[in-house]
Amino acid sequence: MSRSLKKGPYVDPRVLKKLEGKKLGDRTIIKTWSRACTISPEMVGFTFGVHNGKDFISVFVSEEMVGHKLGEFSPTRKFNRHGGKMQKELEVAAKQRELDASKAAKAATAAPAAKK
Repeated sequence: MSRSLKKGPYVDPRVLKKLEGKKLGDRTIIKTWSRACTISPEMVGFTFGVHNGKDFISVFVSEEMVGHKLGEFSPTRKFNRHGGKMQKELEVAAKQRELDASKAAKAATAAPAAKK
């Protein structure tokens, strides 16, 4: 559910305070734990280090991000993969096909050079 229009978007005052001393071209990362902070137009062009529970993920804010939350761009869960034994067999077969194709391409480029 979204926030009430009467209250307006939530922008963490600590994040705005950190922005005050920075210039737009400054490439330093502004660390924050405030994932619920809404991205405002003043934040465009800055890089934020948004905490995901373990690390700080670098998020460069662009104009399209205005109105979204900082936490949306810092995933908290790492996707491993679906499937088990069957999925692993498919991946191994795909890697093998890729290797065979690269070997064939190398052989094709080496053959014309040997004729000269």
